[in-house]
Amino acid sequence: MKRSFLFYPLIIGVFGLLIWFIISKGEKLVPENIPAAISTEVAKISPPGGGHGILHEFVQHMKHPLSLLLVQIILILAVSRIFGAAARKVKQPAVVGEIIAGIVLGPSLFGMLWPDGMAAVFPAASLNNLQFLSQIGLAFFMFIIGMELDIEKIRNKAHDAVMISHASIIIPFFLGVTLAYFIYQEFAPANVNFISFALFMGIAMSITAFPVLARIVQERKLTGTPLGTLAITCAAADDVTAWCILACVVAIVKAGSILGALVTIGLAVIFVAGMLYLVKPWLHKRMVAKVRDGEKLSQRNVAFAFFVMLIAGYVAEIIGIHMLFGAFLAGVIMPNEAKKMLTEKLEDVSLLILLPIFFAFTGLRTQIGLLNEVHLWTVFSLIMLVAVGGKFGGSTLSAKLVGQSWSEAMSIGALMNTRGLMELIVLNIGYDLGILTPEIFAMMVLMALATTFMTGPVLDIINYTTGRKVPATA
Repeated sequence: MKRSFLFYPLIIGVFGLLIWFIISKGEKLVPENIPAAISTEVAKISPPGGGHGILHEFVQHMKHPLSLLLVQIILILAVSRIFGAAARKVKQPAVVGEIIAGIVLGPSLFGMLWPDGMAAVFPAASLNNLQFLSQIGLAFFMFIIGMELDIEKIRNKAHDAVMISHASIIIPFFLGVTLAYFIYQEFAPANVNFISFALFMGIAMSITAFPVLARIVQERKLTGTPLGTLAITCAAADDVTAWCILACVVAIVKAGSILGALVTIGLAVIFVAGMLYLVKPWLHKRMVAKVRDGEKLSQRNVAFAFFVMLIAGYVAEIIGIHMLFGAFLAGVIMPNEAKKMLTEKLEDVSLLILLPIFFAFTGLRTQIGLLNEVHLWTVFSLIMLVAVGGKFGGSTLSAKLVGQSWSEAMSIGALMNTRGLMELIVLNIGYDLGILTPEIFAMMVLMALATTFMTGPVLDIINYTTGRKVPATA
């Protein structure tokens, strides 16, 4: 024991001195391939950070892109958790608090109260890193959403669900296009034609947040009830339809011509057919047998599923219908036996880490301070009227027409009016394509937040006024 105690410092010390000796000698060497005139200048250069002090070194390390990204993620997650917990306290989904957290971290509050602080933590040059990270997070999230769709439920309640769903899309879509007609000249970017602007306003008014709706149904213990089942089925059918329409809209916008749009849509149809009729059966043969035998999915099969998602996203992107549609479709075609295991592996990372980054990135783009005139708030009020009237009204009337009671129909209308995260995804796509100006983007983000926030209180009012007793919220 004593011998080993003496041996350790001896070997460290001896070899440490030898290393120092070689380095000290090597510093005097000059590479042969550098001209003599330059070599003298090289010898004068001090080591990085030399002469600036330790504090300067720390500051330089903090400004490194990786250090800055880690600080941003830590701040985003901390603020998101605080606001998510606060949202639950007032009986709102955590996603509402996380959306608010994203806006708080942006120029609407953080930038307004402490511009220098925001410039230091979220410099413009660093936002590309956040954007790419948020896009990867969204791809995984849409993959999960695709896996959560229960196609059998849509088939079993296809008639009522599809009718309600499509009415809840076409009515607000029409109202959104009509609204675009009146605000296009004032608010559309100079290089955007009317059809692109109108189609995006229409789809933005038509979206329902399937994942948020599903969590509201779960929290209110409506899962398995006729109302809960019908609402989730309608939202699922709405999601599938809206994403197909969105893919067509993106194709039209990116193509720039009718012929180009038709080619893109044709390629999209081939892509969807290939995923459903070629890739899906192949996946089932590869993955289902082992799961049925009681085995867990191997890492190879999990990696394979992720490869399918990423390749589908890539194909969708190069076709011109956006990566997120490909990721969503990849989730839909996953074998039912494997969906639960894949979701468990992805859900926590996606929901708790990557999605808050997307909310923060959206918040950094949202400039509520631009709405500094009464006229602009009047336009926002009109957007709210169109959004709520189209979605809530269209869903309620169609639900009543298929035989639901008024209380059930209005409850379905309130749930379908929830926009949340899915709306933000659509808005960011429109912003990236240059279709939405910062003013309209800010108005639409506020609309998404308001329609999501109002879902719980509206359901409570409907229950109170109609005298319907429902299980207590979880």
